[in-house]
Amino acid sequence: MKITLNPDEEIVKTVKAGLEAKGGYCPCRIGKAEEYKCMCKEFRDQIADPEFEGYCHCLLYYKSK
Repeated sequence: MKITLNPDEEIVKTVKAGLEAKGGYCPCRIGKAEEYKCMCKEFRDQIADPEFEGYCHCLLYYKSK
């Protein structure tokens, strides 16, 4: 398993700016629930699945097998 940043630098820049503006919470979600703190619970659950390969909700991270 390997987790990398999205190769699209513009997406990374935009998402990181959103994370900074929201205090580390996913900029793609409404509210500031603990499960939305980056790296969000949804993606942590996905990367726990050995069969999952893909991007997190906001496209910042990519998990490859």
